[in-house]
Amino acid sequence: MTEHIHDVIIIGSGPAGYTAAIYLGRAGYRPLVIAGAVTPGGQLVNTTEVENFPGFPDGVLGPDLMDNMQHQAEKFGAEIVWDDVVSVDFSQPVKRLTVDGGDTYQARSVVVTTGANYRKLGVPGEAEFSGKGVSYCATCDGFFFREKPIVVIGGGDSAFQDATFLTRFGSSVTLIHRRSEFRASKIMVDHAKATGKINFVLDSVVERVNGSDKDSAESVDIKNTATGETTTLPANGIFVAIGYKPTTGFLNGALPLDDHGYIKVEGASTRTAVPGVFAAGDCVDSVYRQAVSAAGMGCHAALDAQAYLSE
Repeated sequence: MTEHIHDVIIIGSGPAGYTAAIYLGRAGYRPLVIAGAVTPGGQLVNTTEVENFPGFPDGVLGPDLMDNMQHQAEKFGAEIVWDDVVSVDFSQPVKRLTVDGGDTYQARSVVVTTGANYRKLGVPGEAEFSGKGVSYCATCDGFFFREKPIVVIGGGDSAFQDATFLTRFGSSVTLIHRRSEFRASKIMVDHAKATGKINFVLDSVVERVNGSDKDSAESVDIKNTATGETTTLPANGIFVAIGYKPTTGFLNGALPLDDHGYIKVEGASTRTAVPGVFAAGDCVDSVYRQAVSAAGMGCHAALDAQAYLSE
């Protein structure tokens, strides 16, 4: 175990973690960022062009945006550790965090910004065409599929919200759901049907994403679960909306979570039930899930942590 006690440790990177690090660094706290070993930088590292982050009128590549945020945090004194936190002990005023490499770090305060992962289909072609037709964010990528056939996979509120949003871009929008009834709220279903622009394929699952030489997706293979019949549907945009899984398993009961695994915070703050521990970004936010909103929450967490440290 390292003997040094940090003022603040940030678990996770991405827009929330790096923004918190920038603010805490500028305040003189020299935060330690445990950024992750496998997927540092969050979901934007796997995103091609980001056109809706303020300040980039011509867009910016997701990895470039994260690199810039990292360098900005380091400029103000943040230290980066490329490892994954596997367990925590928040039971004492000085918190302890153990990483996969075996080291243990100590801090007076902790900011958790570990994000959430999109649930994936796990079918052939999904990984190969990720960012080349397969997307998990309609508001991020819908624009790229103007006048092209689009499919949305899912049956919950997110899927219906995505399908309705995508009608402004696609030449056609088809929502594919594995059951005959939707999980989405009635008002979302009614609104989507009222557009008259969405086709519904029910009792069906996507079995494969097809494309040409892995450059761009062109179609999906669909199997009807009732009849076993398989068909191919043209699709250049394949939007997967089957839910999210917050990255909070490593907490192992150290913080209260809601029924879906998101960290609970006090009202509009980033304060958790444990004094000195704060949470921001997609590990808290099950509604907006945008880079800019995560960055804003990272700012809030930094200010909340500063207030705690100055007490």
